[in-house]
Amino acid sequence: MKIVVCIKRVPDTEARIKIAGDGTSIDNAGVKFVISPYDEFALEIALRLKEAKGAGEVVAITLGDAASAEQLRSALAIGADRAILLKGQATIDGSATAKALAEEIKTHSPDLVLCGMKAVDNDQQQVGPMLAEYLGMPSVSVVAELEAEEGKVIAHREVEGGVEVVELPLPAVVTATKGKHEPRYPSLKGIMAAKKKPLEEKDAQVPAPRLKIKSLAPPPERAAGKIVGNGADAVPELVRLLKEEAKVL
Repeated sequence: MKIVVCIKRVPDTEARIKIAGDGTSIDNAGVKFVISPYDEFALEIALRLKEAKGAGEVVAITLGDAASAEQLRSALAIGADRAILLKGQATIDGSATAKALAEEIKTHSPDLVLCGMKAVDNDQQQVGPMLAEYLGMPSVSVVAELEAEEGKVIAHREVEGGVEVVELPLPAVVTATKGKHEPRYPSLKGIMAAKKKPLEEKDAQVPAPRLKIKSLAPPPERAAGKIVGNGADAVPELVRLLKEEAKVL
C-alpha cells in the first residue's frame, strides 16, 4: 500500500506569537516550528497501516519554503520512507494549496492520502476535502481510527453520543483527528536513518490565492473579574448580573 501524508509547518502551539510589523503576518523570530499536530495523527495512522500490512511505502509531502524541509526530516525520522518538498508560497487559500498538492500526488498514484483534519495555525479544515475533489477520490474527514482491508478502508468517526463507521473504496482521502493512537517520537536510530532517506525538492505551481489576510490583531484583553459576595447570600446578585449584564440567562 502506498500512502501519501500531507503535512504542514506551523508554529509550536506553545510558542508566544507576536504580530510582525506589516500587520498581516507573525514575527518568526525565536518561534519554534513543528509538524501540525493533526498531521502527526495522520502520519501515525499511515505508519500503523503499513506495519499491519507488513509492506508498503509512506511518502510525506508539504508545500512551503526551504525551511519546511525541517518538518519533512522530522517525518522521515518518525518513520516515513521518503519526502517531497513542493517549493512554493503557502497561503490561507485552501483551494490553491490543495491544487498544488493534487498535481504532485496524481503522479504517484497512491492507494491512500492522509491529512490532518486541520492545520493549527489557520484552523480552516479545507485542504483535505478540497484535495479529494481535485484528485477525484472519495473522502471522509475527522477520523479517529482507520482500518484497511482489501480494496477499502473503514473509518471510525467520533460523533455526539457514539461512533460513526464509514466504509469507502480505495484510492481515497482521509483527514485525521486525535484517536486512541498517540503519535510516536523519533528514535535516535530513526533520526540517523532520516539523513539517508530521500527528500526531493520540486518547484510547485501554486495558483494565485483568492483569499488574503488583511490584518492580524491580538484578542481583546479579558475584563477583570468581579466578586459579588460569599456563600448562598451572593446567589441573588450573581443571578441578576448573569441576566442583566452578561445576558446568558
